[in-house]
Amino acid sequence: MEPVLFYGIPHGCSFGSIVALEWLGQPYRLCRIDMINKDARYARFNPLEETPALLLENGETLTESLAILLHIAARGPERRLGVTGGPAGDRLNQMLAYLHTSMHGAFAPAWAAYKLEDNDPLSARLREMARESAAECYAYLQSILAKRDWLLGESRSIADAYLAGIARWGEDLNLFDLQKDYPALYSYLQKLKADPAVAFAHAIEDGKPAQTSGQFLGHVAIGELLSAVAA
Repeated sequence: MEPVLFYGIPHGCSFGSIVALEWLGQPYRLCRIDMINKDARYARFNPLEETPALLLENGETLTESLAILLHIAARGPERRLGVTGGPAGDRLNQMLAYLHTSMHGAFAPAWAAYKLEDNDPLSARLREMARESAAECYAYLQSILAKRDWLLGESRSIADAYLAGIARWGEDLNLFDLQKDYPALYSYLQKLKADPAVAFAHAIEDGKPAQTSGQFLGHVAIGELLSAVAA
């Protein structure tokens, strides 16, 4: 079977891996994971029960967005979604690490508040903590994007795919008005939003009809995957 990406809803960081797979242009499938009401069988593929996870052709599972994105880029070097080694590789790894740790982690308090009751007094404090941390990240990324078309220069990369999935959290969680607060970053995100792969990923997450610009071969259920791996 082709590689299968386990992606999480609602609005998981796995969004970026869907975009990267579309950009790669090689056959793949998806498996949808509800992160609020997880299927216990998912632990068979990822004991941490986090998304994304990528089930490879050999039956092994690769986890963590950073590792999955680098793996996707390496599957199609001609697509130039990422590079290894040298100064360019160092810049890519540096940006991916920043997005995977500082940027992603900045929203952790707000996601924790999301799970609390509306009248919980801790909610406001957690949201303020997230706002403070995320503001620093948005300001840093805006300073970069004010001077170049993409995060790493003139061409898109897996770093842009990943940012497409996590930059939206500021508005998802009602922490920022990105158009007002970070106009350069907002313009960049609008450009990304118009990309067919990003539009596809949004439709997939929302459960709407989705037109692949790559080689998406459809969804597969966990039960089917368990049977395939056991065979």
